[in-house]
Amino acid sequence: MPKKTIVNKPLVRKPAAERSGTNGTRTRIAKSGLNHSARQFADGDRRAYTIRDYRLEKPCFTVRQVREGDTVRYEVESGDLNKAAPPIRDSQYLSKQQVIEIYRWMLLNRRMETALENLYKQGQVVGGVYFGLGQESCSCASAYALGEDDWMGPMIRNQGALLVRGFAPADIMMQYMAKSGSPTGGRDTTSHFGDLKKRNVAAPISMLGDLIPVLTGVALGARLQGKNIATMTWIGDGGQSTGVTYEGLNFAAVQKLGLVLIVENNLWAYSTPSDMQFGVADLAERAIGYGIPGVIVDGTDACQVYDACHEACARAHNGEGPTLIEAKMMRMKGHAIHDAAAYVPKELFEYWKRRDPIARMENYLVREKKWLTPAENEKLIAEVDRQLEAERERAVSSPMPTPESAVGGVYCEDGCHEIKPKYEMPGVAANRTSRASSAGPKRSEAAVHLK
Repeated sequence: MPKKTIVNKPLVRKPAAERSGTNGTRTRIAKSGLNHSARQFADGDRRAYTIRDYRLEKPCFTVRQVREGDTVRYEVESGDLNKAAPPIRDSQYLSKQQVIEIYRWMLLNRRMETALENLYKQGQVVGGVYFGLGQESCSCASAYALGEDDWMGPMIRNQGALLVRGFAPADIMMQYMAKSGSPTGGRDTTSHFGDLKKRNVAAPISMLGDLIPVLTGVALGARLQGKNIATMTWIGDGGQSTGVTYEGLNFAAVQKLGLVLIVENNLWAYSTPSDMQFGVADLAERAIGYGIPGVIVDGTDACQVYDACHEACARAHNGEGPTLIEAKMMRMKGHAIHDAAAYVPKELFEYWKRRDPIARMENYLVREKKWLTPAENEKLIAEVDRQLEAERERAVSSPMPTPESAVGGVYCEDGCHEIKPKYEMPGVAANRTSRASSAGPKRSEAAVHLK
C-alpha cells in the first residue's frame, strides 16, 4: 500500500504564486512501513514521518481567487481535470455481502436526501436542509466499521452514518419537518439528535469541533469502566482548524484514547476553497504534531474508507490511541439548500461527478467483480426505492406536535435520564465500596492517573 514520508528541514516558504495547492498531495518520498513515529536521519537535523495513503489516484490542482472590479470568482489554475475515475480498491477485510450491504446503505442515503430536497421544495421542511451528496461512501462505510459497543458523533453531512447506526429514514425526515414523531419530538429541525441508550450516538453540535472532546470523553468514560472502545466523529476541512479540535485530539493522543477522527476534506469550507484555508499539503499531516497515525483515503471509495476505519477501530480496541483519517472528496452541493454554490468552478463539479461514489460502486459490483447481475442490481435499487417511499409517507403523515407538548422536556425531571455506567462500575468506585466495610475514618484517595 502506498505510503509517503514527510521530511522536515529548515523551512523556506515560497511565495504564494510558487506554492502548489492540492486536493491530493505535493511530491513526497515513499517509504514502506506503518510506523508513524519519527525516523532520525544521519545528520541529526531531519526526521521522516510516514503517512499511509490508500488512494489509487492523487489529484493535484489549484483553486485561486480572481478579482474583476468589485466581483470575486474562483478558477482552477492547474491540474488535469479530464482524467477518468480510478477503479475501486479491493477491501482487505470486507466480504462480498458486506460490500453489497454498504452499497445499499449508500443508495438509501442518496434517495433519502433526494426526498428531503423535494419535501423542502414542497414547503414541508421547517428550516434548511444539509446534504452529503458525493460523500455517501465516507458516511456509510466509516460507520459500518464500528462495533456494537463503539460510539459515534455525526455531523450534518453524515446522515448515512445515522442510517447505518439504526435510525430510520423517516426519523431523519421527520426531524427536518419538525414532526411529533421525530427523535426530538419536533423541538429541533436539523440533525441535533442522538441516542445514548441503544445506538451509542452523541448528538451533533453546531459549534464545529466540539464533538471531538465529547467523543474523547466518551472513550475516557469507557476506559474508566474497564473497556477500550472506538469513538468516531467527523470534522470538515474548515472546522478542523478550530482550537477545540486541537484540544480534544491532543488529550486523546496523550491518554491513548480510541478516538477515530475523520477529516472530511470536501474542498470548501462554505465558500472558502482549501487552498486558502491551510498551508499543509494534506490535513493528515497534522497527525504528526500529536504523535498519532495519519491516513489518507479517497472519500468516494467505500472500500478504502472502511479499511482505514477498520484498522483505526482495531487500534482503539487494543488501547493504542487515536487515528486521524483524511477523506478527500467534493461537496457536490452548497453548504445547505439555500446555497447554490455558484462560487465553485464548474469544471470541479464535472471532475468529481465522474467520481460519484454510488456510480463507482455500482460499476465495481456489476461490471468489475460481477457480484451483482444487472437484474439483481435493479431489484436492489427498486427495493430501496420502495422502502424510502414508505418511510416518506410515514414522515409526511406524522402529525405536528401539539402546543402544550412544548412545556415538557425543557428542564431535567426526576428519572428523565438516569445516568448509569454503560459497561461496568468504574474501578475507583469498586475500591471505595470495598473500603467502606472497614471500620475507622475514611482515608483520602490518591489521584487517578488516567493512563
